[in-house]
Amino acid sequence: MDKDILKNLEKGREHYEAREFDKAEAYLLKVSEEERFADVMNMLGVIYHDKGQVARAQSYFESALRINPNYTEAALNLAVTYNEQGQYDQAKRIYTHVTTRPRGPDGSIEPFARGKLANMHADLGRAYAELCMWQEAAREYRAALVLSPDFADIRTRLGQLLKDAGDLEGAVSELRAAVAQRPSYVPARVTLGVTHFAKGDRQAAREAWEGVLLVDPSNRTAAMYLRMMDQLSSRPSATTADGEEHPDELSFSFDGVRASVMPADDDEGNSSPK
Repeated sequence: MDKDILKNLEKGREHYEAREFDKAEAYLLKVSEEERFADVMNMLGVIYHDKGQVARAQSYFESALRINPNYTEAALNLAVTYNEQGQYDQAKRIYTHVTTRPRGPDGSIEPFARGKLANMHADLGRAYAELCMWQEAAREYRAALVLSPDFADIRTRLGQLLKDAGDLEGAVSELRAAVAQRPSYVPARVTLGVTHFAKGDRQAAREAWEGVLLVDPSNRTAAMYLRMMDQLSSRPSATTADGEEHPDELSFSFDGVRASVMPADDDEGNSSPK
């Protein structure tokens, strides 16, 4: 290999590993003008994806795969760019390519690829959930957890989905598992409390939200819900025109602000790689 090309390649990789993408880009482009290396094309794709130039990133990922059809990382990166552009059939084609091609001697998928595939399933699950397609969404989340069962954030999303779909027992099971896997993951604890509350188990809800404050004393959501619990305990039940009492569990306020029993969407601390 030409000494200048080798020098540019080394410099490009060095800056890329340091996430100094602007510097890496200049060196890697010089290399790509002279030689066709799959990893150089993949790195350039990552750089342009990071810049928001998704179509350009796609072109480089495709080039990487033309050079090396078995380049797992480039294939998964390409699938992500297809997904982001709404090219779901193309993304599925790439996904199938990755999952059906021959694997290592033990039949396993490399950890990086496994995590990427899990996140792709989770992203598709979120898309289905937004359309209220509960069964399809649950299927994708469970497929993600088969690949990466230790991703507490994805298990929490599955628990939230089951709760929204009315399967409160299933939701509690998944959320408890998420808390056991990662006790410091606050969204799982918050949602577990919400689910207990929806079941009518106020004591379990209180314990879940108190557990949040043990992990994160400044958590405003858990503190709000606990104040709500105290408020509900101290106020009389609502009485309807027929004289029957009906606990008013879904309408309450703090400092004059109406609140909801649903937690804010908090993905902070996700365990899954992106």
